[in-house]
Amino acid sequence: MSASPLMSLGIKALAANYAALQTVGHNISNANVAGYSRQSVQLVTAQGQFTGAGFFGKGVDVATVTRSHNAFLTGEASRSSSLASLDGVRLNKLNQLETVFKTGEAGLGHAVSSFLNSMGDLATRPGDSATRQVVLTRAADMSARFSEAGQALDDIQAGVSADLQTSVTTINGLARNIASVNQQIAALKGLGQPANDLEDQRDRLIASLSEEVQVSRIPADDGTMGIFIAGGQRLVLGAEAAQLAVRPDPNDPRRAAVGVVAGPRVNLLDQSSLAGGTVAGLLRFQNTDLVDGRNLVGRMAAEVGLAVNQQQQRGLNLMGSDPTPELFRLTQPLALPNTNNARDVSGAPLGVVQMSYSGEPGALRASEYDLREVPGSPGTWQMTRMAGGQLLVDPDDPDDGLDRIRFTGPTVTFQGITLDWTAAPPQTGDSFRLQTVGRAANDMATLLRDPRDLAAASPLVATAPAANSGTMQVGPLTMTTASLPFPGASETLLFTRLVPAVDGFDYSVSSSLTGASVLWNPGDRLVGGNGYELQVSGVPGDGDALVIDPTPAGTLASNNGNARAMLALRDLGLIEGVSVTDGYAMALAEVGARVQSGASTASISSAVARQAETQRSSQSGVNLDEEAARLIQFQQSYQAAAKMLQVAQSLFDTLLQTTGN
Repeated sequence: MSASPLMSLGIKALAANYAALQTVGHNISNANVAGYSRQSVQLVTAQGQFTGAGFFGKGVDVATVTRSHNAFLTGEASRSSSLASLDGVRLNKLNQLETVFKTGEAGLGHAVSSFLNSMGDLATRPGDSATRQVVLTRAADMSARFSEAGQALDDIQAGVSADLQTSVTTINGLARNIASVNQQIAALKGLGQPANDLEDQRDRLIASLSEEVQVSRIPADDGTMGIFIAGGQRLVLGAEAAQLAVRPDPNDPRRAAVGVVAGPRVNLLDQSSLAGGTVAGLLRFQNTDLVDGRNLVGRMAAEVGLAVNQQQQRGLNLMGSDPTPELFRLTQPLALPNTNNARDVSGAPLGVVQMSYSGEPGALRASEYDLREVPGSPGTWQMTRMAGGQLLVDPDDPDDGLDRIRFTGPTVTFQGITLDWTAAPPQTGDSFRLQTVGRAANDMATLLRDPRDLAAASPLVATAPAANSGTMQVGPLTMTTASLPFPGASETLLFTRLVPAVDGFDYSVSSSLTGASVLWNPGDRLVGGNGYELQVSGVPGDGDALVIDPTPAGTLASNNGNARAMLALRDLGLIEGVSVTDGYAMALAEVGARVQSGASTASISSAVARQAETQRSSQSGVNLDEEAARLIQFQQSYQAAAKMLQVAQSLFDTLLQTTGN
């Protein structure tokens, strides 16, 4: 009887257990490698050999080496990592945005309050040169603060664009590497055994890619993995990798957009289709949070600057100039044509929309607007307000006058702005992004250098003749228009008592300037024909009068009527019905709430990502305690197999001795 079958069994057992020991050693060596999947040797029983006495086993064979991998958990870990990356990068940028909205004396609110409060000193000492200089200094400080805030927002935008470029470069490199690994895996597919380490390498690359942009993966029969982004855009297919590129946003060239390179063209990706990753977080911040922050700052600058300029031009400076120069320089609203609009042979847009401020206090909104032709209604255009990067549309009211208005042009006034395309009407298919206040703060500056140019005096002064019989006293006179309808003219208001009262009014007030009469009650404001409003106290007698004359040149240094009107701007509802100070507090609260919400979201998504990775690694990762136990197990099996060979050798020696004797 031969000892060779027993020796063959021992050799197979040695080989199998050596393979198992080698795999365990590989696991232990890579225990601290991120993304490594535990490998194990799959052993199968060799088919037994039939004899007359039955089947005798032929030992064990090594079938393959597999890796512990769960596609579902791996996908969940990648998706949660994408969301965590989105929330993390957005929070980082929100923290940068918050630094623009400073509190205390460093904030915009304090600068505006200091400037408007200085008007109180000017009203007290309208002819004092030092007081006037202080007002100009406060004005220069306020405009500088707004300009710095606008520049800081531009710097944040530049940082977003640079970060997008970095992310896109990273994505392109990872996509090429994944395609290369795909090619290697496909080449080894014909060997019939899985390329475990290469598949781990590909999973690690996909995990890194998921931090930049959320991906969908589809395995192919040849072992390759197809990678898709943005709801179906091909990034990697087999051994081919597409490339992404950063381009200017079609609606606003100052912003960045990301697209897939397709020959000479770049197909831009819709932000809403990017559900996770650094790119999605940067685009969301750029197109939503940064735009809203810029509009909050710009609206405040525009409302304050416009109101002060308007009132400045309604008064008289120390030289008696009429009209007086503006105090602040403001950037006018911008109507940005979409890059796909119809253009002439030189590349200039055929349709041009001009915008300007209408001058209505408190009407501006911290928003951008979308302007385009109404589908199915040629010649009818629709302007829709945007907030949070989205159109504010009421489907039940296409022309609600609040967030959207339809018109036929060529001019329209809406929420503090006036559109005009008389010179070059838009073409069918054109669209425009209307930035009403977004750039107002950037170039804000103080135009006046001479303190004498401050218009503290009112161009009109009201007096009550001594012959009046009633108790009527003259109160504040406020100019309501810059260019008086009747420059230099005097006006007499005559009060006639109505007995009985007419429609609840006790007096009729007639103007010598316009010849018109209005019904009036004591305590109400008087509106004159010369562009002013006058508040009076007391009760006039029948036939009493008020005389409104141009301010004498010799009294300009003592007249404070316009300074009082500019001081009143401090409490006027310039920011959606509230004062500028309260409006800035609202802006601080809005930005602070976004930061808090972003921090909470980032914390939650980060915890979810850690948990998902823990679940993946608990199934696929290496447990050193388990590997140590297996090491002992396979060592003992190897030693037993070696003992088997020793026994076989001993039997073989015995046979030799027996046959030799």
